[in-house]
Amino acid sequence: MLLKMYAWALEHSKSDEGATAVEYGIMVAAIAVAILTVVFLLGDQIAALFQTVLDKIAGA
Repeated sequence: MLLKMYAWALEHSKSDEGATAVEYGIMVAAIAVAILTVVFLLGDQIAALFQTVLDKIAGA
């Protein structure tokens, strides 16, 4: 029984499909963290820029 479980784990650990999915998950998480960081650091400036654009559109 233990030998079968070891053979199964060894066989499945050689597959690259799982590793690829994990790598994509890590990459998506890193991109999300980068976006959140930019939004928190530049959020007020971005809001002011959008407000300026809205004011110019409303005045046109």
